[in-house]
Amino acid sequence: MSTVMTRPGRLAAAGQWMQRHGGLIRGIQWVVVAVYAFLILVPAVTPLPDDTAHLWNNLTLAAQFVFWGIWWPFVLLSMVMLGRVWCGVLCPEGALAEFASKYGRGWAIPRWMRWGGWPFVAFGITTIYGQMVSVYQYPKAVLLVLGGSTFAAMIIGLLYGREKRVWCKYLCPVNGVFSLLARLAPFHYKVDEDAWRHSYKNGEHGHRVIPINCAPLVPLRNMKGASDCHMCGRCSGHRDAIALTWRAPSSEVVQLGDKQANPWDTALILYGLLGIAIGAFHWTASRWFVDLKMFFATWLVDHDITWPLDTNAPWFLFTHYPEQNDVFSWLDGTMVIGYILATALVYGTVLLVLLMGASRMLGRFSFVRLHHLTQGLIPIAGAGVFLGLSATTLSLLRAEHLSLWWASDMRIAILAIANLWSAWLAWLVTRRYSERFVQRGLAMVWFAAALAVVDSAWWLMFWGWASK
Repeated sequence: MSTVMTRPGRLAAAGQWMQRHGGLIRGIQWVVVAVYAFLILVPAVTPLPDDTAHLWNNLTLAAQFVFWGIWWPFVLLSMVMLGRVWCGVLCPEGALAEFASKYGRGWAIPRWMRWGGWPFVAFGITTIYGQMVSVYQYPKAVLLVLGGSTFAAMIIGLLYGREKRVWCKYLCPVNGVFSLLARLAPFHYKVDEDAWRHSYKNGEHGHRVIPINCAPLVPLRNMKGASDCHMCGRCSGHRDAIALTWRAPSSEVVQLGDKQANPWDTALILYGLLGIAIGAFHWTASRWFVDLKMFFATWLVDHDITWPLDTNAPWFLFTHYPEQNDVFSWLDGTMVIGYILATALVYGTVLLVLLMGASRMLGRFSFVRLHHLTQGLIPIAGAGVFLGLSATTLSLLRAEHLSLWWASDMRIAILAIANLWSAWLAWLVTRRYSERFVQRGLAMVWFAAALAVVDSAWWLMFWGWASK
């Protein structure tokens, strides 16, 4: 009994500690900004590593390992474990955007920026462009993609809002992904609505309420869940109504999923994380990609059309590093884009049809139910992106001749946990729409087929093509 009672208190105290030590958190952010700037700027102006370079003696390889081997995979993992603490405490882009906004013009946020499709569009464009310029391999591409995003965040900060993270709220390429994954976090800042109303008469701790600045533009009184909250701690204790609180990891998806349901989240899950991202990870290992490229190259030569085979595209459009024997022809680059889009179209549409079938099993077809059920795929979608990014981690470690006997078992374990988690979420969601076991069971058959389709993508990448 005492353990159950003390946990919420300790967690709320942690939130209060963050609120009292906001200056320290801001200081940590500037340290991260300095490290981030060093890692994207210095490797971009140093020679590319040769065959004798190692992670421990070459800055470019070390930066590559930090960014794509450690940083991004574990940022994704942190969203599931801690909510968006990365955004509120560590993200250099968010810190710079807010800093720029403090001294900017303070314009009102335009209507075009509030469009709900930006998280999906920004994620898709950034992911595809990153593959066009080989962002995982080359520091100039890192500077262009990550540095370009940071520069854009600062420009938006200078123009719009006042001490706000307008970029993070509307245009950040990974905002939508982080929002989805944070719905699985085991705690959040909870608003006590009765205490909030009570504060209108009695204030905060018996004193006048002190206004706070919510940089990510979350409407605090109506805040539900953790999808938009940056977990910075600034609002902890506000009006004696907000506290960091434990919750069931399934609660936000199951209880709020119908209210949060929208077609853009569904598009991001099905056509983004389970489509574009899979295609971006797939093409380098795909036998089909090689066969298709050979087919088109042969056809072009047979018809005396040779310009698509030229390798004169600039490095900021398609990969162009002759000294590394890594050069994209116009055909290569076009094939990469086409392969990623085709993969997204096939996987996304198949999954959409299967989820529509699952929704139909629960009664008359409903888009709200469809969008709600789709959120059950968040664990497997997040796990897939983690596995795809960690493939870079493993390739860098493999180049150092480290034993990776455990890698295959780890991948199987991650996929198994993600499948079970997604299935459990879907089962709980079906209970929101039907109490009949048969109806729910039939819906789960369709949902299980969707999970099998997702699993097939990772089987191909890690085992199917690798065995040939």
